[in-house]
Amino acid sequence: MTQRIPLQDMTTEAAVEHHTPPSKSPNSQSPSSKPPKLGHIYVREISGFFQRIRRFSNWLLMALYFGLPWINWGDRPLVWFDLSAQEFHLFAATFYPQDFILLTWILVLCAFGLFLITVVAGRVWCGYSCPQSVWTFLFIWFEHRLEGPRHRRIRRDKAPGRLDTLWRKTAKHAAWLLIAVATGIAFVGYFTPIRALVVDMFTLDMHPLALFWIGFFTLFTYLNAGWLRHQVCLHMCPYARFQSAMFDANTLIVSYDAARGEPRRNSPQKGVEATRIGDCIDCELCVQVCPTGIDIRDGLQYECIGCAACIDACDSVMARINKPLGLIRYTTERALAGKTTRFWRPQLFAYAAALLAMVVLLIGFLNARVPLDVDIARDRQALFESTAEGRLINYYNVTLRNQDGQAHHYAVSAAGLPGLRLQGVDTLEVAAFETRSLRLALTTDADNLSQPSHPIELRFIALDDPSITKVSETRFLGPSGE
Repeated sequence: MTQRIPLQDMTTEAAVEHHTPPSKSPNSQSPSSKPPKLGHIYVREISGFFQRIRRFSNWLLMALYFGLPWINWGDRPLVWFDLSAQEFHLFAATFYPQDFILLTWILVLCAFGLFLITVVAGRVWCGYSCPQSVWTFLFIWFEHRLEGPRHRRIRRDKAPGRLDTLWRKTAKHAAWLLIAVATGIAFVGYFTPIRALVVDMFTLDMHPLALFWIGFFTLFTYLNAGWLRHQVCLHMCPYARFQSAMFDANTLIVSYDAARGEPRRNSPQKGVEATRIGDCIDCELCVQVCPTGIDIRDGLQYECIGCAACIDACDSVMARINKPLGLIRYTTERALAGKTTRFWRPQLFAYAAALLAMVVLLIGFLNARVPLDVDIARDRQALFESTAEGRLINYYNVTLRNQDGQAHHYAVSAAGLPGLRLQGVDTLEVAAFETRSLRLALTTDADNLSQPSHPIELRFIALDDPSITKVSETRFLGPSGE
């Protein structure tokens, strides 16, 4: 037997403006003209299938963010952007400034991946993975635990002078600040070994620059997740503005089924047949749980971050009144219109093909990448030297970086001129991820030079792995042979 939920049990939390059906107010303001809410939004906590997925995603991402700086790979952090040494350690690989093109490539790859996800499933990135959403939901979680449910928070804000309100708000802001400080420390821990950083904090021996960035990200996190919240999504994030260019009628979005839900059953008129009353009871739970304060029943809005909180809220109501779930659900505009959703479409093919091509090229580049970097600079103190035996000597400053995870012995040779040979060292050992600098001297007979400058090659070959070979070009200088 269908049992209706009394409206007073669902709408006692009166912070959200009651929605008036268009049928009762024909001259009411259109949904598109409603200004975004600028004040504080009292978000109601809800549980459900999609919220369990979101919470799992949030806790996993936060565990990765806070945990990665503490994991070591050998004698170094697993992820470490060492700016002072200009070395960027990412798991087993080490990159250098000359590999900056890889970072650009990865960022473009991530952008196309986000575009592809948006075409398929709308703004699920915003609802489940965006750092702003993750930290905001974490702050709201503490707010709910310390200040109570939504209706209690509203009452406490209306009577702020109470001692109970004071200690609860103090505890909430203290928890927020602790999370913000931990966020700042973790962020700096990606650039400075976090174990030494924490020790320096407690011994008051921290570098001023590290202290500045910890303070900056502490304040940044506290303000964005604690105070600004949805304002960041509405007014600061550009993604919401250009997402419409990637949406189409086949994009999976959070939608309200107006054909099933209307007219709403909040106050049915006499003489209206029961079959004409929609499933929506106008309880406004979907509005109360929305982190951006919108009414999903007004249609697709750029403020919607796709978190599906309204879906879980509506499904809980439908289950209690013995109605089918999915009045609010992930669906497409074509499905709502009774048409078949086309998953594979030109737009999706284009993004998928571009993404696949970039992934293949990136993998190929990484596989072909030689874990050895060589920088050669001529000694500027003297162009060349002449010996009594009629030979010429050029000096070169060489920087050798072993980007492999194991030590290698390298053989050094020179080519490009008859009789060109090295003086002194012809083999050298470089430890794993070590950078070694040395001064090389090349010599040849003066008669072998037909011009003042001649191109030559310096070749570095790993004796234990000949596939690690690096050839660098430079110039050999001397007097004219005329």
